[in-house]
Amino acid sequence: MTLDLSTLRADTPACANLAHFNNAGASLMPMPVYTAMTVHLAREQAVGGYEAQDEAAVAMADFYDAFAAMLNCDPLEIAFMESATRAWDAVFYALPLEPGDRVLVHRSTYSSNYLALLQLAQRKGLEIDLVPSDLHGQIDLDALPGLVRDSTKLILLTHCPSQSGLIQPAAAVGRFAKAHGLLYLLDACQSAGQMPLDVQAIGCDALTGTGRKFLRGPRGTGFLYMRRDLAEQLEPAMVDMQGAEWLAPDRYRLADGARRFETWERNVAGQIGLARAVRYALDVGLDAMAARVQTLAADLRTQLAAIPTVTVHDPGVQKSGIVTFSKSGVYVGAAKQTLRAQNINVSTVPQGSARLDMQERALPDMIRASVHAYNNAHDLARLVKAVRAL
Repeated sequence: MTLDLSTLRADTPACANLAHFNNAGASLMPMPVYTAMTVHLAREQAVGGYEAQDEAAVAMADFYDAFAAMLNCDPLEIAFMESATRAWDAVFYALPLEPGDRVLVHRSTYSSNYLALLQLAQRKGLEIDLVPSDLHGQIDLDALPGLVRDSTKLILLTHCPSQSGLIQPAAAVGRFAKAHGLLYLLDACQSAGQMPLDVQAIGCDALTGTGRKFLRGPRGTGFLYMRRDLAEQLEPAMVDMQGAEWLAPDRYRLADGARRFETWERNVAGQIGLARAVRYALDVGLDAMAARVQTLAADLRTQLAAIPTVTVHDPGVQKSGIVTFSKSGVYVGAAKQTLRAQNINVSTVPQGSARLDMQERALPDMIRASVHAYNNAHDLARLVKAVRAL
């Protein structure tokens, strides 16, 4: 499949009347993904859940192969997780951090990740070093060397923050981390599915993401990539009979690679659906997807900025498909509902969801419109007209 707009929209029936700009929240699922899931659910209803799972062994196994193809890694370096947050926490809480260890993090980090960092800092006595932003609003690569000490162990980075269109220079951070012997955990929740991701080129030790956003998979699904030699040095915070084998009353053996972070009970239809979503994205072409998403987002920013009372708030040298803006005198919650009544979906970004970043940039609560490749010029025109009328 090539990136053909008519096919993308035909595979997304809601496009007929819905202008969906909440892809950074949850994208519209394409029909092949929906079909793969409903076929499996029908088998669960017909023959039983365990029996349907046995029948679906090949489709479930393709989850690992599909992600390995997308991320350029070994299938054993991939784990199926219940969510991106569960995947990120599984890595973070397993890292061998000790009292006094220092963690580098940029202010744009995702709120749940920073809350986990705060908790572990208070529980273990970790030190948090906030990396400043450069003139473009991204992580200041020139400031990094001055922050590294003997006790610095880890860099945490959110590739594409939820609260702006910024794309962080993930590969440059990877080169820095390798040169200084630091572990590097990349949150790719918003980048997976809207741009190519090559973990070898990025140089991260672990990468996490979700199924429901730009990958267009189901909710309640996520994934974890972890470099195999690192995974096999780590003990998960929790294990069950999926992540470990009980060898004797007093002995167990952890599963190989990233699989040690999995749990046995899972959403089988979700795993099958997410594997199909990855195959769909690979068939469409992630390079072509990224180009279209970034073009649509740039067009939307230009049109919104032309409205005198609207301010667009996206920093960065390179920008993603997330567009954040505010309008003078407009309460974002009411605006979201007004747009929803016109079959236009957007989201909002309150202060509490990105406190460090939004306070540093003195931002108000914002409206977030996130495009995907299936959006078209008519969708953009509908949104801009509706925002103008707010």
